[in-house]
Amino acid sequence: MGTLVCFHAHPDDECISTGGTIARAAAEGHRVVLVMATNGDHGEVPDDLAAGETLVERRRRETASSAEVLGVHRLVWLGYADSGMTGWEQNDHERSFFQAPVEEAAAALAEVLREEQADVLTVYDWHGNYGHPDHIKVHTVGHRAAELAGTPAVFEATMNRDEMKRFFAEAQSQGVSPGPEGEDWDPDDPADDGNPMGTPEAEITHAVDVGAYVWRKKQAITCHRSQVTDAGFFMSLPDDAFALAFGTEWFIRKGATHPLRDGWLFE
Repeated sequence: MGTLVCFHAHPDDECISTGGTIARAAAEGHRVVLVMATNGDHGEVPDDLAAGETLVERRRRETASSAEVLGVHRLVWLGYADSGMTGWEQNDHERSFFQAPVEEAAAALAEVLREEQADVLTVYDWHGNYGHPDHIKVHTVGHRAAELAGTPAVFEATMNRDEMKRFFAEAQSQGVSPGPEGEDWDPDDPADDGNPMGTPEAEITHAVDVGAYVWRKKQAITCHRSQVTDAGFFMSLPDDAFALAFGTEWFIRKGATHPLRDGWLFE
């Protein structure tokens, strides 16, 4: 058995991006460690915060619940502030992940990788799937941390843009809203950094089958109830549409030259 470390930017990214992979790895007996770069302090503020409760406290509890559902063995917080989207004033906060020196953040993650003797690290693709500054920083920091710790395998979690377009067309034909923006949503539209979401299928190396764990992924998403927009969209999908959309998770393995194939992170 091996050890998988999943590095994510914000609370709820863990289940949306790699929830099926985490659940599968844990079910197969691998040790799974979840590392969160930020506290998610610029997420949606729910109406039901208790007196004295902060959004950070709520999101940490939600993440702990999600991690338990997925089978995570250890949850680590690096403690940086959420940087917000591109151009937000939060980008300039002195404790934002966006402003964090790469070597400083990478050293903190590398310490976890060494402690855990990690076999596999997941990060995001080069533009963080949709251009969020914190997601892009996860890519940069994660790769540097793997170099520092000597972690042998790095997989970039991504979205299959061609598969999204196929799903988009199928959803429209069945009268289902295919994305958070409804019928106007298009995977080829520019995202936060001006690039389309995800990665073309021809550039992806691994299609990971998580069909047996897709309902655990959905249950983990429901743990993040404070994030009404994101969680609400995923929960609104009919079960068959959710399974179709999220029964496969997509990765680019660093250094791999083979074309897309069915595969697994522990091979």
